[in-house]
Amino acid sequence: MPKPDELIVDIAALVESGRSSQMSLTVVTGGAVITGRLAPEAVWRQRVSEVLADSARLGEFAAVFDPPAKKDGPPTHLHFHVARILQGTVGIPGTGGMYRVAIEDVSAWTVGDFSYSDH
Repeated sequence: MPKPDELIVDIAALVESGRSSQMSLTVVTGGAVITGRLAPEAVWRQRVSEVLADSARLGEFAAVFDPPAKKDGPPTHLHFHVARILQGTVGIPGTGGMYRVAIEDVSAWTVGDFSYSDH
């Protein structure tokens, strides 16, 4: 198992500390490029839970995303919101989605996100 990049772990830890939710990041994982803004895991879970709770078909899954007890140790995942998977010259979904990415699976990354314009 590869050792996660210490810089990206430090970025995730700062986001998890709740001191900033404005960090934008672009990562390559499993051949996909994901770009967006990071959120603390508890905030990410709450937002996913709210979306599921509002769904007639998926409401029963909302409780799965209730925040767990605080874990010791460094973060193991990045939690993206308002994020897109880059496909050619577009981002999917256009409005942004919620993605959870294992830090150990990130093969490349850069600070900032990519925006799109039809012009």
